[in-house]
Formats: sequence, C-alpha cells, structure tokens
Amino acid sequence: MKYKIFVDGQFGTTGLKIHEMLCKRDELEILKIAEKEKKRSEIKQELLNQADLVFLCLPDTASRETMQYITDHKTKVIDASTAHRTNREWTYGIPELNPLQREKIKNSNRVCVPGCHATGFIMALNPLIKNNIVSKEQKLICHSITGYSGGGKGMIDVYEDPENFDKVNSQKPYALNLDHKHLPEMQYVLGLKTPPLFTPSVGNFKQGMLVISYLVKDQLSADVSGQKIVEVYTRYYENNTFVKIIENTVEYLDEGFLDAKACNNTNRIEISLYENRDYIVVISCLDNLGKGASSAAIQNMNLMLGLDENLGLKI
Repeated sequence: MKYKIFVDGQFGTTGLKIHEMLCKRDELEILKIAEKEKKRSEIKQELLNQADLVFLCLPDTASRETMQYITDHKTKVIDASTAHRTNREWTYGIPELNPLQREKIKNSNRVCVPGCHATGFIMALNPLIKNNIVSKEQKLICHSITGYSGGGKGMIDVYEDPENFDKVNSQKPYALNLDHKHLPEMQYVLGLKTPPLFTPSVGNFKQGMLVISYLVKDQLSADVSGQKIVEVYTRYYENNTFVKIIENTVEYLDEGFLDAKACNNTNRIEISLYENRDYIVVISCLDNLGKGASSAAIQNMNLMLGLDENLGLKI
C-alpha cells in the first residue's frame, strides 16, 4: 500500500522542497496539480480529500480557506503556515518538545509546522523552563539571523540578481516594529507571561540560521553554571536523533566564529552555550529550510503515518 500525499502550494519555496524530498520515496504516491490549475477549487478539493495526508504550504488566509475544502475526516493535515500554531485543536510539530509530544503527533490528524525562528528559540528555552532555571515570568531576549531563502521566491530573486549586489551585501534586521509573526507561538508554546523581545535579520547567504537567546544570570530562577545547563540539555534531549548538544565549544567554533550554515541540508539542530560571569548566550543552529521548515514537516509526516521517524531525513 502506498500513502497518497498532496502538497498544496508545491510551487513555493517550502512546498518545492517537500515535494523534492517526497518524490524519492517508494512508499508514497504524490498527487499532483498543474500550476495553471492550482487555483481551481474543484480540482484541489478532489485532491485534498483523496489524499491520506496533505501538506499546506500556503499563506495564512489561504491555509484557513483550504481547510474548509477537506470534508474527509480521515485526511491528515500538516500546515506549514502560521495559521494554526496557537490553535489548541492543532498539535505543535516539535516531536522533541517533551516526552509526550511525539505520541501526540502520531495520534493527531492536524499538525502545524513551527516557524524556523520559533523552533530555535523554543528548543533552547523549553528545557530551562521545564527545569525551573528560567521562569515563565521573565522577559526574554532573542536575536536571529537567517538565510534569505526564508523570504520565499521574491526575496531569493532579489538577493540572487547580480545587479542588487550593493543592496543586499549586508546583514539586514527587519520586523523592527517588534511584532514578528513567530512571536505568538514563542509565547504560547513556552507559556510565557509576555512575548520575548525578538529581532530577526536576513543575512547575505541563502540557507541556514542562528537563533541567539540571551540570559542574565542573576535573573535566573536557579543559580546554575553554563556547564550545568549543558547537562540539562543533554538529559532533556537524550535519544533525540536530530538534536545535538555541543559540549566543547572551543572545538565547535571555527577560530571563534560560528557558521550559520553548519546544519544545512539536514534535519539537525545544534545547541551551544557561551558564558561569562554575568551572562549566558544560547545559540541554536539549524537549516531554515530543513528543521525550520520542510524537513520538520517530513519528520511529522513520518510520525503521523506510523513510519520510521528518521525516514528520508539527514542527521
């Protein structure tokens, strides 16, 4: 038996990557729609209800509208947009979130793929909150730098046009009104009293990202060293294939520099920690198109279909 899979939005950045990864797998039958027919609702509705599992790689509004076309309750849905990430009726798609999340995803028909920035922040802070090192009352600070592919086809075209070299040849902070679309899920999933202060930026590289979280030692709920926190991470993420905790940062860094592209083309996230007497910095490195998007979606699909979680994914 082959599982029937439909990628709605297969012509966008995330959808193209998912489609590319799925086409290599023999146990799946990929249902296709011609680009010229992608807005014909009657054709799309037929495919949506024919599929065992659907990926929604659409803008938020289109994602919500598309859900109305799914009338077969057996159809499983994975939404890559932000539309359902704070909806209690949907399961948040980080299998490593807690010991029960993987089973919850397996038994869900509605799963949302986390945002790339949110994935790095949540996976760095959640173990600290669960171990009473960071309080949910704290006002947290995070900065992120991501490859320009995170902006979709339009931004890719701008950055890869040679005529725009001077325009794009720098790191560019954005969302400086401090209301980035990943903030609601960051606050919701971690149960924070207030959303973090979060400033993202785009780098002049296509793929990869660093999510940098800042902690003030005398504001922590427990008196702990950086080494103690590394031990907490190691225990929390034990037996999670796609999470790597860095124990020796001297060997990890390249002459003191951290490469945002270190996890490219994998589903891996690497978490490293740096400290002095007063502060701790936790950095999550991941592929914005991998663990931050398409690979994460595939990981969730594997669980929802009862397949090997690691199938088709690179560590």
